[in-house]
Amino acid sequence: MLASFSHAALTLLRSASLIGAAFSLLMVTTLPSYAIDIEVDTGGRPVLDYLPENVDYNPAIPTPESVLGMQLGEWHVRHDQLVHYLNVLADASDRMTIKEMGRTHENRPLLLLTITAPHNHAEIETLRQRHLSQLASGSEPSENAPLILYMGYSIHGNEPSGSNAALAVAYYLAAAQGEAIDTLLTTNVVLLDPSFNPDGLSRFAQWANMHKGTQLVADSLHREHNEGWPSGRTNHYWFDLNRDWLLLAHPESKARIAQFHRWRPHVLTDFHEMGTNSSYFFQPGVRARKNPLTPDANVTLTEALASFHARALDGQNELYFTEEAYDDFYAGKGSTYPDLHGSVGILFEQARSRGHLQASINGNLAFADTIANQVTTSLSTFAGAVANKPALLQYQSSFVGEAQKLAKQDKLGGYLLAMPDDLGRFSALTELLSQHQVVFHVVTRDVTVDSQTFQANRAIYIPLEQYQYRLVKSLFSTQTSFEDNTFYDVSSWHIALAFNVDYTPVTRRQSSSVKWDANAKLVQANPMLKFDSNAYAYAFSWHDYYAPALLQSLLEAGVKVRSSQNSFTAHTQFSGEVEFPPGSIVIPAGPARLKQPNNLVSLIKQKAQPLGMSVYGIKSGLTPAGSDLGSRGISPISMPKVLIVGGKGTREYEVGEMWHYFDTRVGLPTTIIEQRNLLQALQGDYTHIIFPSGRFELSQNTKDILIDWVKQGGVLIGQKSALRYFSANSWLNIDVLLREEIDNLFKEEGLSFKDRASHGAQKLVAGAVYEAEIDTSHPLFFGYTGDTLAMFKTSNMIIDNHYSPFTTPARYTEAPLMAGFSADPIVKLIAKTPAVVTTNKGKGLIIGFVDNTQFRGYWYGTNKMLSNAIYQSHFLH
Repeated sequence: MLASFSHAALTLLRSASLIGAAFSLLMVTTLPSYAIDIEVDTGGRPVLDYLPENVDYNPAIPTPESVLGMQLGEWHVRHDQLVHYLNVLADASDRMTIKEMGRTHENRPLLLLTITAPHNHAEIETLRQRHLSQLASGSEPSENAPLILYMGYSIHGNEPSGSNAALAVAYYLAAAQGEAIDTLLTTNVVLLDPSFNPDGLSRFAQWANMHKGTQLVADSLHREHNEGWPSGRTNHYWFDLNRDWLLLAHPESKARIAQFHRWRPHVLTDFHEMGTNSSYFFQPGVRARKNPLTPDANVTLTEALASFHARALDGQNELYFTEEAYDDFYAGKGSTYPDLHGSVGILFEQARSRGHLQASINGNLAFADTIANQVTTSLSTFAGAVANKPALLQYQSSFVGEAQKLAKQDKLGGYLLAMPDDLGRFSALTELLSQHQVVFHVVTRDVTVDSQTFQANRAIYIPLEQYQYRLVKSLFSTQTSFEDNTFYDVSSWHIALAFNVDYTPVTRRQSSSVKWDANAKLVQANPMLKFDSNAYAYAFSWHDYYAPALLQSLLEAGVKVRSSQNSFTAHTQFSGEVEFPPGSIVIPAGPARLKQPNNLVSLIKQKAQPLGMSVYGIKSGLTPAGSDLGSRGISPISMPKVLIVGGKGTREYEVGEMWHYFDTRVGLPTTIIEQRNLLQALQGDYTHIIFPSGRFELSQNTKDILIDWVKQGGVLIGQKSALRYFSANSWLNIDVLLREEIDNLFKEEGLSFKDRASHGAQKLVAGAVYEAEIDTSHPLFFGYTGDTLAMFKTSNMIIDNHYSPFTTPARYTEAPLMAGFSADPIVKLIAKTPAVVTTNKGKGLIIGFVDNTQFRGYWYGTNKMLSNAIYQSHFLH
């Protein structure tokens, strides 16, 4: 592409404001002309350059460039442009329909295209239902059964080659003509999900496009290739959506999983990017590192499809690799979740340009090159799937039969889960099971298993004899020993431990004593809101997961509230005597000088009902047991104002997890600042300041003022690696174990260079469940029952202190590893060390959490620790 300018014209354009527009235009033709031809390489290509040669295309189908006014790869496509083109394409093609599955946090549409031969669309629902019926029965698939191919792209927003490639793939499916496309679409269905992460894709497109010049800059140090904080990898709340397939914390994942189960595809693709100096990767990965519940036949089929990818990339002389680096262990990734459902999930990784052009060891890598490879392997997926259609159909059918056989051979019959006092947390658990189509039943008769009693209508039973056998086994795995200890992600995601729910495995013999009813309901399905304006006070327990949300909403409404440091029993208006545990919230009706809102009763009901919370009216301030309602141990709670130190140097995932928890589950507005702005923020009236994991470099003046703020009554909270900074500045009286001390535990004698990766993995805690002893009388553990709590550990952060029951409310147990991988020396180091520490500074308080209390929005069991640090910490001052 050439752009020509005359030297005179450039001069005139600079001086146009002085000379006048009309005169300038006239002078262009009269001044001497010195032509400068500037070659501008935009990096873009016409869509046909990405697609197979010798294929005819329907001229009535619009190309991406004809609609968007740019070639693919010339600019990073924004999500709104992607949506526009695909809607135009669907309108023009009788092969294609388009569906909005849902909306992202930023209100962007989540699209799914259904693409098949025109005659199939008339009976698409019949085809889908027939496919699901055959799958449910495990019967042999018919010869004309369709393959369902789910093509998914760019779950990481700053890995955009996938979503940009999806435009070319969609055009190919709509416009291509000939035998290959007829074979694909006549008896098969393609589901195209063009952008797994619209919010992240849009954030990165803006970054890359705003830094693109007329002259493309390949220098890796150029700002275009180095995003600001937060990166486009994540979604709106800065979560990694490729870790959310199982956890379903976000609307993008919920919508996608609903469609996955609606269709149960045979193949699902997951297109990513990796380091610029890499080449191209496609699965299978390391066979020894797959999930043990994934059948070996899955890997065999993946290998069969891989031969088609290799042949296609060979034809273009592209570099690639396979069977190394990536694993399929964690069930919550896009390439693993399908594997536990009889689908073949396939990960693709393209070397990234992170912009429009970047230098690499393989030469300058253009954005268009990255798109081209993703298009190539999309088409080779079609070719490989069609060629292996009988095997794919047979595999998915036999997968169901195998699951039934494995369930019958299993020594276990299922799992019993007891509903805690916290109905909100348990409801979130059962909703998650339902979204994954896991069958469970409400227990209708008390049953005792291994000395643990599960009460009727307060427990559920999850049988193993169901289609989701493998997923259920995965959700309850307590495996701690593995063939290969090198994990790309976490090594446990135990659902009962995550939600802090008592459970027990049930043997097949014991399962006969479990009585259940498919139509039975759990008790307290409706909140208890029986009180009137004659009450002396109103109260609710802190046990419920949404108690902080109710408290926050009442504070915002101007209600004066208090919390109880001790338990008490009160006479209620309609429920007799009710015991309220420590941390319970009390709302006095008077005296008049409290100035409670005039509509207090209706206000409480209005705020409590949507949360499913029970609130009781109390008859008298004199209680039968425990503190009276005027006790100094029942003290006022003020509206908190919370600051999170984020920005460059901090871990965006953890900042996002805290933000997400406060914003979506508590309703607490929080301020997030760059750490460089902390000094200015300290002039404000913040009550709590939180440091997530990160590297902090505060000036001495900022540190002095921060500690003075604490001494004046502020609460400073640190998590994980922030505790290193707290320790180095003597804010917390703790000793942080040095990395060298961990290294010294793992000897190198007898090892060779090939052992380097596995040796390094021994030193890590990549994601395992650890048990801690907790003190439920301590304000940081108000709302908890039992003396132990499952915590999720994602680092080998280990601290020690001079233990005190007043400042160390949680310590790891003697044998703390509950599930997942940790090397024995690491486990021994962690045993009996603190999990939570506190210290007083003047009138204020410093709190340290060794682990992530908000892990991926999934670890519900530890969420309330952070709310306690906000709402109950006044008892510790």
